[in-house]
Amino acid sequence: MAAVDRARLESGLGHVGAAPADRGRLELVVTRPGEEQRVLAESGRLDLEAGVAGDMWSWRPTSTTADGRPNPDAQVTVMSSRAAALVADSPEHADWAEAGDQLYVDLDLSADNLPPGTRLAIGGAVLEVTAAPHLGCGKFSRRFGVDALKVVNSETGRRMRLRGLNAKVVVAGEIAVGDEVTKLG
Repeated sequence: MAAVDRARLESGLGHVGAAPADRGRLELVVTRPGEEQRVLAESGRLDLEAGVAGDMWSWRPTSTTADGRPNPDAQVTVMSSRAAALVADSPEHADWAEAGDQLYVDLDLSADNLPPGTRLAIGGAVLEVTAAPHLGCGKFSRRFGVDALKVVNSETGRRMRLRGLNAKVVVAGEIAVGDEVTKLG
């Protein structure tokens, strides 16, 4: 996959920002059973303890907590399907999944639209947006290019949450591609 240059990325921000604000759609569910592994699924389960069932979040050590245990405020990562398509320069879900997120939605994920504490209903589950920032890293840069990293981590990129957001499961339930994603407040 070829990296998209900064000018092209910035020209696509209007489309990303035009995503629905209150009711969107779940476009992709991904589990990561191990490092650098992706399983694209038509459905899944959001679990209070495990996050996305079958994902490594629940057992993978992290540097974001003092004891190295999974960060409960980063239990589920959600990325805009429009932003994923933009940085991957592809409509293919497998290309989007390289970003490493678990849920890809057509919804305005901006900090103005979804401040921490906002709840999102998806299928039979409910997520709560957390304050933990979700930023691009070295892996993201290797996969999508330096320009993509600079754009998602820019002031505008952070405000729009181009890299996505972190959430936690507050109501467990089944989810499926095509489910409505509803902002509850």
